[in-house]
Amino acid sequence: MGQFIYIPIIFFGLIILISSFFVVKQQTAAVIERFGKFQSIRHSGLQLKIPLVDRIAGKLSLKIQQLDVIIETKTLDDVFVRLKVSVQYKVIRDKVYDAFYKLDYPHDQITSYVFDVVRAEVPKMRLDDVFVKKDDIALAVKAELNDAMMEYGYDIIKTLVTDIDPDAQVKAAMNRINAADREKTAAQFEGDAARILIVEKAKAEAESKRLQGQGIADQRREIARGLEESVEVLNKVGINSQEASALIVVTQHYDTLQAIGGETNSNLILLPNSPQAGSNMLNDMVASFTASNQIGEAMKNAKKKTNND
Repeated sequence: MGQFIYIPIIFFGLIILISSFFVVKQQTAAVIERFGKFQSIRHSGLQLKIPLVDRIAGKLSLKIQQLDVIIETKTLDDVFVRLKVSVQYKVIRDKVYDAFYKLDYPHDQITSYVFDVVRAEVPKMRLDDVFVKKDDIALAVKAELNDAMMEYGYDIIKTLVTDIDPDAQVKAAMNRINAADREKTAAQFEGDAARILIVEKAKAEAESKRLQGQGIADQRREIARGLEESVEVLNKVGINSQEASALIVVTQHYDTLQAIGGETNSNLILLPNSPQAGSNMLNDMVASFTASNQIGEAMKNAKKKTNND
């Protein structure tokens, strides 16, 4: 019977011995209290405490943690906007005591500071500036949190403004403004392209007209040279210049009739077109040349007479 009495004592002793050992995980700190008073801080590994005297008051993670805070505030141009601020923080290894005993709810404390800073900075900015200067807002939040939370054993690693969400109607208006601006830019580019096309077309037409005029001038120059040669040849056979010119014109008249006759689908009508037209034209031209010569001689004689008087 006496042996059976020691069995519960031995079992109880084993339980106490086993409970004196505990394991702390990596990147974790355990706070040990003795009769309700802080005793020590234990880090990762197998640890020993006095059974029934020491107890694990709590454990704190030393990993980087993230807290997302959503704030609704108003901008300088009276637009309500929701911002999502992500705060990355961790417990400082050497200040586990402060983090455990000085601050009960770190999330609430961080959230309060984020609200305070964002609602102080954003109302100074217009909505467009909030998007542009979101990094400035994040830096202001980080600076404020670092000063406040360092005392409680927390280090603020980084703050990020991860989302800016204006009212739905404001976003729709912004999209319309952006679309209108892009349409305006597109219209300007299209207008510039059309203007360039018109200018280049005008330049091409001007160059074409210049070349066409140059061709016509060259053609007329060659015609005049040919007429001059023809008149010289006719003068050699006793035909004066007036008769030669009339003869050339009549010849060109018949050449034109011949060319028109060779065209099967021509709609050109040459007037006059009677059989005696060539003869009448020749007589009229000779009479005209004679009359012009007489008028010229009379003018010369009148001028000489005036000079003599």
